Amino acid sequence: MILAAIVVCEVAFWVAILGGLAARYLLRRPRLGAGLLVLAPVIDVVLLALVAVDLLGGGTASWQHGLAAIYIGISVAYGKRMVAWADVRFAHRFAGGPVPERLTGTRYTIKCWRDVLLTGLAVFIAAAILGAIILVVNDAERTSALSGYFGVIGVIFAIDFIWALSYTIWPKRPADAAQNALSR
Repeated sequence: MILAAIVVCEVAFWVAILGGLAARYLLRRPRLGAGLLVLAPVIDVVLLALVAVDLLGGGTASWQHGLAAIYIGISVAYGKRMVAWADVRFAHRFAGGPVPERLTGTRYTIKCWRDVLLTGLAVFIAAAILGAIILVVNDAERTSALSGYFGVIGVIFAIDFIWALSYTIWPKRPADAAQNALSR
């Protein structure tokens, strides 16, 4: 049930985003668009409530409950950025907005380190949800599957940290500069 809820919530998240952007740019109804965009965080609350109802109703935690915690953490931490990313592209495609910028060099490296901070926030949120579930259910047998997820979220953070570190050491070059270097 929880896996299906995660899939439905992910689809609903993007339907709310695309619906909000379509209302804003295609229908020229910015208030309706804003209202639809506000639904995105509400979807996370719905998923959290479904997880709580399942476990408090006597369900045994599984990998899906851990995945839900990670999904919610990422969605909350990166939600605003995902909406902004989609908004810029939608505005460019349908409303004559500027071409989305492709970051390179120091600017891309700075973005990577900001991502590390957002991933840290996502990991913190996921860990808090996992810890809260374990404390509220208060049954080690029913929540044992969740303990392993603390390591998983640690790996997620480590990968993002290594990614940012690699671009600090080897900055991303502009495409035209990289192309000129190849043609020499």
